[in-house]
Amino acid sequence: MTKVPFTADQQSVRVLKVGERVRHILSELLARGDVHDDVVRAAHIAVTEVRMTPDLRHATAYVKPLLGAGEDEIVHALRQNTAFLQREIAQRLGLKFAPKLKFRKDESFAEADRIETLLRDPKVLRDLDDENGEPNA
Repeated sequence: MTKVPFTADQQSVRVLKVGERVRHILSELLARGDVHDDVVRAAHIAVTEVRMTPDLRHATAYVKPLLGAGEDEIVHALRQNTAFLQREIAQRLGLKFAPKLKFRKDESFAEADRIETLLRDPKVLRDLDDENGEPNA
């Protein structure tokens, strides 16, 4: 019997599911303090997102310390412990290939704050109001 290839929709759902599983595994490892690094153990780190490549061989994990301080040191410490984290993920994931991890700071919260500030600007608020002074719906 021949193997039926995944459709594009099924492939993207699979990529999202595996990315979410990797995020959960990383979050669990960091929450339990399994990483043997003082910087990582001392910080409360949130793994906000994991983006997988379509072939599931590379994963980019976006992390954010919960208190927001020391992001660069935490990302550096995670990068130094990548081999341990990849090994743990490989054991728990059960895929043919273990994804190679990259860690990045999550900039989405700063970007959301910047957009909120722009939207509260008086010039933008003026443009959102119609000629009668009533806000547009």
